[in-house]
Amino acid sequence: MTITSDTDKIIAQARKYKEDREKNYREKALKLYPWVCGRCAREFTHTNLRELTVHHKNHNHDDNPEDGSNWELLCLYCHDNEHSRFEEQVRYGGSAMPTKEQAVGSTFNPFADLKGKMNK
Repeated sequence: MTITSDTDKIIAQARKYKEDREKNYREKALKLYPWVCGRCAREFTHTNLRELTVHHKNHNHDDNPEDGSNWELLCLYCHDNEHSRFEEQVRYGGSAMPTKEQAVGSTFNPFADLKGKMNK
């Protein structure tokens, strides 16, 4: 075998592993949470669901608890923004994860009055 074909096999295996892992936690997250971006509150349907991503809050894609406590659903744009902010924090801000004092919470709560909305 040539080096190129060995490399191609390794890359193909890595891609398959990543796709299988993502499929597993993505399906779980979509069952657990409403199809709403946790940052911009954009709502999703079956037609545009591919634009809703699962973000790992601690940035560890292997940390997938069954209760979904490490996940949040974000649209493509908010997800890209979150990872850009994380990269900047790592590069320029010192630690990889912001402390509680540094963390800025979202002002929008997509689950506010959820019980009232469900009763309608």
